[in-house]
Amino acid sequence: MKLSARNQLKGRIVEVTKGATTSHVKIDIGGAIVTASITNEAVAELKLEVGKAAYAVVKASDVMVAVD
Repeated sequence: MKLSARNQLKGRIVEVTKGATTSHVKIDIGGAIVTASITNEAVAELKLEVGKAAYAVVKASDVMVAVD
């Protein structure tokens, strides 16, 4: 599959926490952890589990920067 999103970060799933309807999937990207909130249905369809390789795909219209 090809995607138009350019921010594709390959990593390994380190945690999947299922809630009532939404799961939080944590992906280790070279030492940094990216967390995605996706439906439980998507977790099941993609067969996501700890240790599996996955991509964090970031597609955003805005990026904000803040400082103290």
